[in-house]
Formats: sequence, C-alpha cells, structure tokens
Amino acid sequence: MVGESTEEVSRADEVEHAAGFDSELRRLDVVFQGACDVQARDRVLDVGCGAGQTTRAAARAAHEGRALGVDVSAPAIEQARGLAAAEGLSNVAFERGDAQVHPFPHGSVDLVISRFGTMFFHDAGAAFANLAWALRPAGRLVMMVWQAGDRNEWDVAIHRALAGSDRPIAAAPAFSLADPSRTTEILAAAGFVEIAFTDVEEPVCYGPDVVAAEAWVRSFTCTRALVERLDPDSAERGLARLRETLSEHQRDDGVWFGARSWIVTALRG
Repeated sequence: MVGESTEEVSRADEVEHAAGFDSELRRLDVVFQGACDVQARDRVLDVGCGAGQTTRAAARAAHEGRALGVDVSAPAIEQARGLAAAEGLSNVAFERGDAQVHPFPHGSVDLVISRFGTMFFHDAGAAFANLAWALRPAGRLVMMVWQAGDRNEWDVAIHRALAGSDRPIAAAPAFSLADPSRTTEILAAAGFVEIAFTDVEEPVCYGPDVVAAEAWVRSFTCTRALVERLDPDSAERGLARLRETLSEHQRDDGVWFGARSWIVTALRG
C-alpha cells in the first residue's frame, strides 16, 4: 500500500497469516483441545502460539492457573496480547522468544502444548530438552504435528499442481516430526517417557472460495519456494493447475483438503 513501510506490510502479513492459520485448523483444533485436557489449576506453556488462540483456550480452562504463549513473531504476540485483553483474560501472558533457547524457569509448568509449533526447531533435541526443563516431574507434553506429506492430500495436491505430477514431491520442514520412531527417539533423549501417538484425520479449510484459497496457499513458505524455482512459463502453468485443483475441492462451506496429523503425548521423566 502507498505510504506503508516494508516493515509495516510485513507485520500486517504476519498478523493476517496467524488469523488464517486459526481458521484453516478449526476442525483440528477441536481434537487438539480435547487432547490437551487442561485442568483448572494447570500452569500451561504454549509453544509457537501464533495469535494465541490455543493459549487463550488454555487460560480459560486453567481458570485457577495460568497460561504463557511463546512465539518468534513479534506481530503475532502483539495481536495475541490484544485479543486476550479484549476477552478480559487476566491469567494469560505472551512473550516473544524461541522456545528452543528461551530461559524458562526450571519445573515452572505442568503442561506444555503446541499445535503445529514444534516442527521448525533448528535443533529439535535441544528444544525438547529445554521444554522438559520447564516441566515439573511427570508434567505433560501434548503436541499436534503433521504426518508425512504423502498422507496429506493438501501437500500432495499443491506440489503436483505447481511442479507437475511427473516430478517428485520434496519433503518439507513441516513434516520433520512425522516419523513416530524418529520423534520418539528425540523425545526420549530429551527426558520424556510414555510417548504415544494418536492418528487424527480431519480436513483443513483454505478459505471460502478459490480466490481466497489461492491467496492463502501462495502465502505458504513451501509454495513460494516452489514457484521461485520455476521459470515464468512453468510458474504460470503451475498456478493455473493450482486454481483448477482448488476449484475441484470447493464445497458449499469452503475449499477443503484431506489432512492427517498426530497427537503426540508424553510425560517428563
């Protein structure tokens, strides 16, 4: 927009993306909240909280406890604080920080939760060790992560549309915790026990119509990377295929794609 700085536009994009992510995951969020099972006196840490939807839900459930949301995005944290204030929540706080290295007080929380916020750690081992440090003994970890890309219709469809069906689908950082064996090894090494995986199959919504869905999909880091690797003609053809794919998934209530995720639970040993 005319008169806006690049930083202001970037901040606005981050805020909009956080809100869009909450909308996309609304069916999955119901499952996630049930798995978290926040108790009235719990002290909850929400990792990768975004605009704070899951943190605020935890704070409402932990009405005699408290909830802390942590995210690397300053605009998202600012938005989360504003939404919490508008709801009159007094037992919730938000901090900008990287949970991988954030100096959490030892044994300060009863429950660590994360809805698709733990897959992008640069050093997953160090990150989960830090989260274990924050948990009290026998404290709980509950996180939702994507299953493998080939089990997620949304990832397969986007990659095939943009790159062409004859090209391989590359693994993305979003699926770094998709393998239960590898994730179990990481969590066990960090000090977690009783590690369990629950299969979740619920669709994601990319918007009310094809125009909104295309804008949302093109905001993904993986989508931008794919488009940037293509020459102009190939990119144009790929985006045309993407619009066709989105239209094929249009329903009366929006553009929906199949999705598979894991609910991962564990206790601090």
